Amino acid sequence: MAKRFILLLFIAIWLSGSVSGQRDHPRGRSFDAESHPIKFAEEQQTQYWVDKAQAKLLSKLAEAQATSANKAKNVIMFLGDGMSVHTVTATRNLLGDSAEQVYFDRFPYTGFSKTYCVNRQVADSACTATAYLGGVKGNYGTIGVNANVPRYSCNGAANEEDRVLSIAQWAQAAGKDAGFVTTARVTHASPAGVYAHIADRNWENDWEVANGNCDPEQTIDIARQLVEQPVGQQLKVILGGGRKNFINSTTNDEEGYSGDRVDGRNLIRNWLDQKKEANVSAEYVWSRKGLSLLDLDKTDYLLGLFANDHLPYNGDRERKRSQLADPSLSELTEAAIKVLSRNSEGFFLFVEGARIDMAHHDSYAKRSLEDTAEFARAVQTARELTSEDDTLIVVTADHAHVMTINGYPFRDQEITGLAQLADDNLPYTSLSYANGPGYYTAYNRVEGRALLKEKLVEDVDFEYPALVPLDSETHGGDDVAVYASGPYAQYFSGNYEQSNIPALMARAAGIGPYA
Repeated sequence: MAKRFILLLFIAIWLSGSVSGQRDHPRGRSFDAESHPIKFAEEQQTQYWVDKAQAKLLSKLAEAQATSANKAKNVIMFLGDGMSVHTVTATRNLLGDSAEQVYFDRFPYTGFSKTYCVNRQVADSACTATAYLGGVKGNYGTIGVNANVPRYSCNGAANEEDRVLSIAQWAQAAGKDAGFVTTARVTHASPAGVYAHIADRNWENDWEVANGNCDPEQTIDIARQLVEQPVGQQLKVILGGGRKNFINSTTNDEEGYSGDRVDGRNLIRNWLDQKKEANVSAEYVWSRKGLSLLDLDKTDYLLGLFANDHLPYNGDRERKRSQLADPSLSELTEAAIKVLSRNSEGFFLFVEGARIDMAHHDSYAKRSLEDTAEFARAVQTARELTSEDDTLIVVTADHAHVMTINGYPFRDQEITGLAQLADDNLPYTSLSYANGPGYYTAYNRVEGRALLKEKLVEDVDFEYPALVPLDSETHGGDDVAVYASGPYAQYFSGNYEQSNIPALMARAAGIGPYA
């Protein structure tokens, strides 16, 4: 009798699962497969894959024959901050399917770089900037200095022999122009690697220096270094956010926000005064409209500060009409190339998609992928505005993040949505993090794992589940991909130190110590 009862109970449970489309599977549980037919019928045929391989072989043969020994007149480095391999893969899915290509996936040469700092296994954006722009690895949190300089050392950047010169300086010394574009503050860690030497990445203004128990008149903050020191002064293009680090706390910017400085300086005005004294044409703009009204063919120097802090996420920029006043990364890249292309000797341009990283830190996976998609559009813009014969484009990341793609989602499921049912009969997401604020999304202290619904994960403010609770998700220690197109792009194949990247770019351009 007991055996019969157990059998009937089992059948009832099984039928219940069948009716709801949640039948058990050997390792984990899946949504009903019948609602997920083959996405592309041609993929069922062997010949489809054979033809695809033949096409790849033909393209590789053509690339090998077209390899140029020309010097790179121009070098453009694109840095997707925090753009792990997982981020690129997930962005393909966001764009439509796993078989899609993010634009720079098409570049003929790909490699991997090792991202560690001298004193940390998992890097930050400061020590990595010193590596991929200056060719030297430093300590976590430091910029433009070698590992002799510990973080927070007030006088750490004072010794000339411990300073690391960037490829922007090498380009300037060779008669080329240089500039940078970022969606972060222009004084943030990654762009600061172009021009600054400092023992703490947070010393973006004089108040931060004083707060670090250093003398702001001895330890020059990053914003002042951009405006007052040689490499920064000679940059032809500076585009990004961060007005607050250039104006005093008693001063409001064009949008009514106050500054963070306490020394009374207005570094924007100082920059304009310098250029006037040098008798060169210089333009300062703070809005997308202002940028659109400029005659870039007649602009020698361009400073654009489009936000008091960072620029908005690209997805938010497009969703909120009020934020269309802010330029996209693609638009900023185009403006920079137009100004820098005026130099017949060529240029070096650094372009950072900064908010890929910031979205990951908040476990906003969808926003991160949206910014990666816009980053790819900026790369495409640059490639279309330049020639593969004389312009080397290198695309990479400074470090990874701890987001993973998991489970066994069907091809037609949204990468940002739910994947399957777990053994507790609750759904989980295809994207998740090893740590971060999404811990509180994933777990309920009383009931255990939280019930996730499609409507919940469709919200861009949804914090994707994490295993370990942290108020900010951390970087990952993975190697990151490097993609290259143009003269000497073949140099970027294989696996190498991140600090090799500027050496390879400099060799391609015939500049700096690696010429």
